[in-house]
Amino acid sequence: MRLENKIAVVVGAGQSPGEGVGNGRATAMVFAREGATVACVDMHLERAEETAAIIRAEGHQAFALAADVTKEASLKAMVDAVMAKCGRIDILHNNVGVSIAGGDKPLDELTEDDFDRCNAINLRGMIMTCKHVVPVMRAQKSGAIVNISSMAVRDRYPLVVYKTSKAGVVALTEQLAYTNAEHGIRANVILPGLMNTPMAVDTRAREWNKPRAEIEAMRDSKVPLGRKMGDGWDVAYAALYLASDEAKFVTGVTLAVDGGASIWLGQ
Repeated sequence: MRLENKIAVVVGAGQSPGEGVGNGRATAMVFAREGATVACVDMHLERAEETAAIIRAEGHQAFALAADVTKEASLKAMVDAVMAKCGRIDILHNNVGVSIAGGDKPLDELTEDDFDRCNAINLRGMIMTCKHVVPVMRAQKSGAIVNISSMAVRDRYPLVVYKTSKAGVVALTEQLAYTNAEHGIRANVILPGLMNTPMAVDTRAREWNKPRAEIEAMRDSKVPLGRKMGDGWDVAYAALYLASDEAKFVTGVTLAVDGGASIWLGQ
């Protein structure tokens, strides 16, 4: 019960169609199992409700809300709804991101619309979510923010907007950490490596018209630790540590959850 009596907001708690469990859903489930009441937020309300229903079926506390991270008014309404229901927000977990499915491309093919779409989802959405949650945490004089970036920030990722916007998430997290430390708010960021999640694997299988098993094997082969990708649970347990009081003296940290990929870069 490491999050007992905490109120956690998980933005991106639903998941796209496919096998396994996504980072957001796994994190919402782990937070709830550890005692938090979880607001499961997703653009698709039915996906958020599916996650909340799984949590409630396990005997824990969760409810679903819809929010479009590309619309500030939608994010403000979501935060207002959480406050009306729960009266506080102890943990904010930002888990929204898109690359291929959002139209990300190599530089010579990229359009303004592609850039704007991906950047609005990956970076601006987190900034605007924090804009409306941070004042709540400042008033409480406490709070933990965990943002999800990507190892694409450090790796030779071939597409433009995902890499640059996720680098922005790291910079945002550091800025949140040093501007809010005096208010008792911590902010940390996770860099997931190659993960076996519906968004990462099934999306590529659909876009590239290849069997899922082929995509899975190709990605597994690139992981130093056991030649096997991580999964949503690996990200969830890292997020649990950063959100919990066990990390009460940890802020501004960038944590790679990548099976050792970061130490192999450049080889």
